[in-house]
Amino acid sequence: MKEQWYFIDFDYHSPAFNMALDEALLDWHSEGKIPPTLRFYGWNPATLSLGYFQKIHQEINEEKVKEHGLGLVRRITGGRAVLHDQELTYNLVISENYPNIPKTVTEAYRFISQGLLVGFQELGLNAYFSVPESKEDKEQLKNPRSAICFDAPSWYELVVEDRKVAGSAQTRQKGVILQHGSILLELDEEKLFDVFQYPNERVKERLQRNFKNKAVAINQIADRKIELQEVIEAFKIGFEKGLNIELKPYQLTEEQLIYVQELAINKYNHDSWTYMR
Repeated sequence: MKEQWYFIDFDYHSPAFNMALDEALLDWHSEGKIPPTLRFYGWNPATLSLGYFQKIHQEINEEKVKEHGLGLVRRITGGRAVLHDQELTYNLVISENYPNIPKTVTEAYRFISQGLLVGFQELGLNAYFSVPESKEDKEQLKNPRSAICFDAPSWYELVVEDRKVAGSAQTRQKGVILQHGSILLELDEEKLFDVFQYPNERVKERLQRNFKNKAVAINQIADRKIELQEVIEAFKIGFEKGLNIELKPYQLTEEQLIYVQELAINKYNHDSWTYMR
């Protein structure tokens, strides 16, 4: 019999609520209150999420963030900033001691991202894992040229036609792995490049020009228009097949909902968290 995991189906939430629920799922799983859990979600409003270690004043143009009506939130995961707009976001929590989970971060990415790989295949897209091979590629992972997540694929992220189609970040806390990431349906390059700081306009133009060869959204490469609901269904099947599990629908209890709302208000809505670096 297949292992049963919880599945929280797609819904739109505020930036603070999204990050609070991701953290709460990690906590509840570490306490044995829930099994491994997969959640799909969207953002209202569209949001720029910062990696835990990013320096907001050095890297982000806050005026442009406000101008575009975007939310701004800091994640508990590392990595670079992500513009969450027309996409499916996923979050998965699983114990570090789960059978077959590799001990290293990169290999754990590969294990979890098997669900993403099969999801893309379900949509008819020929996706494969990125494995940085050249010295230059490996160097760029250590010293990224820009603050933008989709500027380069990391180990075992998903690419189609050599361009990144999904970006993920991971943290390990309390014996639990949390991995969340973005699957792009559309990509607004102008808006994306507008919200970062650059030494000068020339650098911005060069980065934006190069970016076209590095990242792509599903509907830029599919031979037909793919809607969000189809993407949700494909990736739900992808995770079930790719990880050999059965997903059981789950809804938060009233008590859990209150806990998440309080965490959102007291932590993720707070400047002391967002502007900590």
